[in-house]
Amino acid sequence: MAKEIETLEAVVRTGTGKGAARAARRQGLVPGIVYGDGKEPVALNLDYNKLLTRLRKGRFLSTLFNLKVEGQEDVRVICRGVQKDVVKDLPTHVDFMRTHRGSRINLFIHVNFENHEAAPGLKKGGTLTVVRPEVELEVLAADIPDHITVDLTGKQIGDVIHIGDVVLPAGAKPTIDRNFVIANVAAPSGLVAGDEPEETTEEA
Repeated sequence: MAKEIETLEAVVRTGTGKGAARAARRQGLVPGIVYGDGKEPVALNLDYNKLLTRLRKGRFLSTLFNLKVEGQEDVRVICRGVQKDVVKDLPTHVDFMRTHRGSRINLFIHVNFENHEAAPGLKKGGTLTVVRPEVELEVLAADIPDHITVDLTGKQIGDVIHIGDVVLPAGAKPTIDRNFVIANVAAPSGLVAGDEPEETTEEA
């Protein structure tokens, strides 16, 4: 269930400060930085169009990347922040953190819900109410799951699904130390109204 490692390409940015960053943007580049793992930070430039395309695919902050920088060894990184233009909502700066295989990192992992057709509560008209479409987990950088799976088989109206009901990937654990709710099967409004006892006219 681990993701394939995608590659991001960058070049070392010469110069520092706002002037160098503005110059990079004029050249169709997005300035960034990579830091961590006990090494010096390195200023980078990334291709604007390639970065924007990847950002629009989603889950950018929960993906492990192989960062390829000319003249340097490849390094595994996680994005820790994307600054955007407040008006255009387009990337203006990216922060990456170096990792290694043994690094434990906190990431928001997507939740998949399977076997809707095998849930009696949904067949009766109930609604799956998703409380957490993503769950923050502590995971190994070498084995980041693409998603976690909730099996809806047998779920009835009124059932509540907690994190403790989900089989998590090996090495992963929730960052919140309580059995929080992920989703529930809610009754349709018509069924709730219909459950009320009907008034009779026998006493009238």
